[in-house]
Amino acid sequence: MTIKDVAEHSGVSVSTVSRVLNNHPDVSEAVRSRVMETVRELHYVPNSSARDLVRPQSDAIGLVVRGVGNPFFTGVIRAIEDTIAQAGYTMVLHQINSGEDELRAGAELARSKRLQGLILLGGCFDYTPEQTAALDIPFVCCSYTNSFGSLKKSAYSSVSIDDQAEARRAVELLIQQGHRKIAVLLDSIHDHSISELRYRGYCQALSENGLSLDSELVAETDTFDMAAAYEATRRLLEQKKDFTALFVIADSMAIAAIKALRDGGRRIPEDCSIIAIDGIDVSAYTVPTLTTLIQPQASMGGEAVRILLDMVERGTGNRHVRVDTTLRVGGSVAPLN
Repeated sequence: MTIKDVAEHSGVSVSTVSRVLNNHPDVSEAVRSRVMETVRELHYVPNSSARDLVRPQSDAIGLVVRGVGNPFFTGVIRAIEDTIAQAGYTMVLHQINSGEDELRAGAELARSKRLQGLILLGGCFDYTPEQTAALDIPFVCCSYTNSFGSLKKSAYSSVSIDDQAEARRAVELLIQQGHRKIAVLLDSIHDHSISELRYRGYCQALSENGLSLDSELVAETDTFDMAAAYEATRRLLEQKKDFTALFVIADSMAIAAIKALRDGGRRIPEDCSIIAIDGIDVSAYTVPTLTTLIQPQASMGGEAVRILLDMVERGTGNRHVRVDTTLRVGGSVAPLN
């Protein structure tokens, strides 16, 4: 006896039965009564372990999170979990370090848990068809897209901001305030990932406003680690680099940069303005409050689940959604005197 049998006898979908059994509120009393009557008639005992053994797939949606220490992911994970539960599915969370292979982890999780679909939160930007061949279930890339790979857009789904365009916007905000000598703090200019895309946006903004790129104002860390961001900012100061503003590709790195600037005797924003991208909760509590472009964490997570469930339940094709950031005007940016 399986949950499918209960669904067939009740005349409802498997996901509806799952919502009833998990006591979700978005089910009418009539449907709930009918399903529970069937459960009693068939003597069905909800047992996830037994159910997984007899069914080709479970009612589970997998979530592989690459980069366990990324504070930006917290709100996204919460939204994904809530949306999955509301739809009557269960979430299987698997976290990996930033250097691990999310595709391999996802394929192994799909086999072991008989997943219906998979969401990859954080990942590489350069997949090939050969790399994704092991994933034989629908999957969605959340917070990134395959900008540097050879994978066709029809072969995967994604939800992300336009990293290059948003970085361009951030730097232009500094330029509009009169800043001309703008430094950038980033992971790497050649990482084939978020850092490279946001660096391109930085360069684009400079070029479109008639400003020359000064390689001495480019501070690379080779990591998103806060300690490395602090040290890279200190090096800029120690080398007596002449800049009045700093664009940082991530809030967490910007928080470290603020401390480094202040430790180095720079007032913010009087001596140096600073702007970033992400909108993590803690960045609202810096002194001064960090000016940043906020990524819509809840919207990104919820949309990733909706795209995936459309593919799982209705067989729709892959699609790509771009979401916009929202500017939070803090106190870390000021006009150049």
